[in-house]
Amino acid sequence: MTKKAEIYYFTLTDELPREDKLTWFKNTRFTNIEFDKINPDDKGNWLNLTDNDFDSLLPLVDKDVKAGKGEQAVFKMFSRGVATQRDEWVYDFDKKNLENKMRFFVTVYQATLKNLDFKNKHLIKFDRELDKYLQRNIEKFFEESHIIESIYRPFTKMAFYFDKHFNGMTYQWFDIYNAENYYIAFNAIGGSKEFHCLAANNIIDLHFTGDSQCLPLYVYDKDGNPHDNITDWALTQFQARYSESKLMSLDSTKEAIFHYVYAVLHNPAYREKYQQNLKREFPRIPFYDDFEQWVEWGRALIDLHLNYETVEKYPLKRLNTPPVAKPKTKLKADKINSVIQLDDNTSLSGIPLQAWQYKLGNRSALEWVLDQYKEKKPKDPTIAEKFNNYRFADYKEQVIELLMRVCTVSVETMKIIEAMKKIG
Repeated sequence: MTKKAEIYYFTLTDELPREDKLTWFKNTRFTNIEFDKINPDDKGNWLNLTDNDFDSLLPLVDKDVKAGKGEQAVFKMFSRGVATQRDEWVYDFDKKNLENKMRFFVTVYQATLKNLDFKNKHLIKFDRELDKYLQRNIEKFFEESHIIESIYRPFTKMAFYFDKHFNGMTYQWFDIYNAENYYIAFNAIGGSKEFHCLAANNIIDLHFTGDSQCLPLYVYDKDGNPHDNITDWALTQFQARYSESKLMSLDSTKEAIFHYVYAVLHNPAYREKYQQNLKREFPRIPFYDDFEQWVEWGRALIDLHLNYETVEKYPLKRLNTPPVAKPKTKLKADKINSVIQLDDNTSLSGIPLQAWQYKLGNRSALEWVLDQYKEKKPKDPTIAEKFNNYRFADYKEQVIELLMRVCTVSVETMKIIEAMKKIG
């Protein structure tokens, strides 16, 4: 029987100067070092050890089984966001520009397939998968119906060409994407960002929240019929725990569970207590007292986050300085002075502190919007030469309105989170 390795640890004082550390290593025998023994937990972790009840909570997903087969978890199916491998081609703020790009893309692909213009293969983003489609003689045609609305980054929608051959890895999206469905997206394990999540009702990009994992409310069969993605097993667990709850007798109980989960994942006490677990494991869900209250919070959060484009605009103050003929785009946040500088001509002020506090990873929701609308030189040479028509000035008024609405969403989200803090 192989003996398990033992782990011992020693560290020098961080404040010790470099020269002193080198001298210590030079003069100290290995056998004289007083190591501390580390006892890994049951899962082999020896850094950031946790001593809590995480393993006893309800698993959201069973990642050890194939999609659709997990019954000992809250959700049957889960999926990563779409990993297109050619974002600059298949996404665009301008639907018409996206159409032009994809018509060109298909033309080059077809010409390459027919060996009519193989030398121009480099004009589009080929990869190993696309080469396989050539070998299998798969013909492609531009289809306008493939252009749909996608949520690319937090509170940033783009036109998207949804196609199983041109999108790299589509994972489970052909089984879960539907205009009536909505999803909880959270950052995948192993990342450097703090745990966060965001609901969406559009198809989600892989990097939406940082290598996103997505939990849909429904899954769809080949005929387009919806089926609950929350398991009967989960329903039984909730019914047993909340037998006195009024919501347990409603037909929409599974939707209530979905809202409950979304609220719990926003709870700052939950995120703090299980901080290390969430960095390396899929979330698990505790049972909190007052089920109805958590469902209400979850429903309110989902309503805010899905309908951010129609919430009331926060009354930010717009300041227009003497106009510059060719204003330089800035899109910078000055948190100290509560100002957003859009360009040389325009800024927004009066941004409340709570708006900056609503963060998704390393950025506030407002900063996500600012980042996505900046003018950036495309990396793809063909895009840069033929299809680089994005100018912030064309979207300026749209972005100002979006920032005002996202400001409202941020403030209202923080109000709910503050209410959560009061009961833990």
